Amino acid sequence: MFRLDRRAFFALAGAGASSLAFGCKNDAPPYIDKPPTRFTEKALDLILHTDRPPNLETPLRYFRTDITPNDAMFVRWHLSGLPLSIDARAWRLRIEGHLDTPLSLSLDDLRAMESVSIVAVNQCSGNSRSLFAPRVPGVQWTRGAIGNAKFTGVRLKDLLVKAGVRTGARDVTFRGLDRAPLESVPAYVKSLAIDRANDADVIVAYAMNDAPLPLLNGFPARLVVPGWFSTYWVKALTEIRVLDAAFDGFWMAKAYRIPKTPDADESPAELAKETTPITKINVRSLIVRPEPDETVSPGRAYELEGIAFDGGAGIKRVEVSTDGGATWSDARLGADLGRYSWRRWRATWTPPGPGTHAILARATSTAGEEQRATPQWNRAGYMRNVFERVDVRVG
Repeated sequence: MFRLDRRAFFALAGAGASSLAFGCKNDAPPYIDKPPTRFTEKALDLILHTDRPPNLETPLRYFRTDITPNDAMFVRWHLSGLPLSIDARAWRLRIEGHLDTPLSLSLDDLRAMESVSIVAVNQCSGNSRSLFAPRVPGVQWTRGAIGNAKFTGVRLKDLLVKAGVRTGARDVTFRGLDRAPLESVPAYVKSLAIDRANDADVIVAYAMNDAPLPLLNGFPARLVVPGWFSTYWVKALTEIRVLDAAFDGFWMAKAYRIPKTPDADESPAELAKETTPITKINVRSLIVRPEPDETVSPGRAYELEGIAFDGGAGIKRVEVSTDGGATWSDARLGADLGRYSWRRWRATWTPPGPGTHAILARATSTAGEEQRATPQWNRAGYMRNVFERVDVRVG
């Protein structure tokens, strides 16, 4: 019997963790003071934010490859009641509700169906929350609550066809194996409108980068909604339910909502009166070389490097400034791995004499969406997409 045992799930190497707040200087990531941690199947140098539930951030250096390694993919859970071991042979995915033929599928059943693969950015809605000013509550991610991976599985629409969705279906809900420690805490259940659920790009994935999903990233199967923030990418999926009415669960009706304004922008002094569920990833770039406060040598050509991504239109252009935004030039774009993947960019820079220099990057999608020149703010710390900046020491 194959059994994925993770009894060392919470074995930590290093100091215990809590959700901490750190000050930012020059917009630099405040993760230097956070201890490394050891979780099964995860690299030692992931940045620990909380241990129960586990929330682990990926250091920028792992983004110097087009595909994020499985052991470096960030981890985000909401509820602390996670399974420490999962018997893959006993696990079942139940598909129930407004259907002709409810299903109970094993992992082997899923693997026997037609498989599809897609390379997609998996990004937490609150990526870079710690950089919002004034600060907002929540996990204080810097820039590493993101990854890019190849996901393989079964189209959700194929599962729905197999189950026979009845006329009048409206929403589809998704629930995983995680459980809340108290009955008063709402179960983590997300939903998609039936039309979105029938999008051919939405899959129930059982593999990541041609290997089984790591336990912390959703083994045995997870929902993958390319182009949308990972709040919808329910992990350790165990139940899909088709409804003939709108779903109004807590994690849709109350949580993961953004102001109904351009760029989800609002003011601390005047919060937006209308909100809507967060969905699509907005355009953004990251600088992965050099890292904040890195020192480089003057007079020697240096390869600036980063990534850019959006919600599925694809990246048209990335521009880089090496003088704090006074002038801009086009970066070279790397291989296109698909419209949901990030796109690597590079630019050659010869640093002048000693001093501190501000490197900026901004991306434009093929749909014309651009990064912002000034940072937006919202009460939840979602969807940051201001020009990226790294201050580099030359000397």
